Amino acid sequence: MTTAGTRILVIDDEAQIRKLLRVVLSAHGYEVEEEKNGRDGIVRATMFKPDLLIVDLGLPDIDGKVVVKEIREWSKVPIIVLTARDEEQEKIEALDLGADDYVTKPFSTGELLARLRVCLRRSITDADAEESVIQCGDLKIDFAKRKVTILDREIKLTPTEYDIVKIMAQNAGRVLTHKQLLKAVWGSEYNEDTHYIRVYIGQIRRKIESNPTQPHYILTETGVGYRFMG
Repeated sequence: MTTAGTRILVIDDEAQIRKLLRVVLSAHGYEVEEEKNGRDGIVRATMFKPDLLIVDLGLPDIDGKVVVKEIREWSKVPIIVLTARDEEQEKIEALDLGADDYVTKPFSTGELLARLRVCLRRSITDADAEESVIQCGDLKIDFAKRKVTILDREIKLTPTEYDIVKIMAQNAGRVLTHKQLLKAVWGSEYNEDTHYIRVYIGQIRRKIESNPTQPHYILTETGVGYRFMG
């Protein structure tokens, strides 16, 4: 995808981080704006209308999770959380509030750019989320037929297993928390029953992975959830 004209808003109170991101992102063709606190960042988001936000959690005025929550009330723009906090619960809360992904400081610019490209690709195709077929590597999902195949060999999934694979494939590259998966498949009343997800992911891996102990499609984000890689 072309990056020319793609707008990125960086909300981070560290001047060195903002400078680094501006240099790196501008060098790759992105148009970059920046703010150093949360409230100004929210206002700038309404005016600048970015294609993607990079939001630090440790902002001086409000927590970055508040920024995610408030922006999610009116926008579906992709949000990548950038944080020095390595507590799993912080990441989970940010994702459950609507962040699309997270990158932990210190970070490599290559990793950040890769996550950014995935989020932007997904935002472009979100309008076509109900397309009839999704191809992820050798795995193909035909939504009209509720059929999953690998190299044209049909994989027999239970209805629940199919629903999990469908949701994850539609969000390929994105971290989905246990709570998000539970709510999507079983409803909000099951959002604490994380063992359901672990059991079903194990079953699905045995069916779609050539080596379930070294999965290619469904990767574990330890303590947080799962990421589907096409």
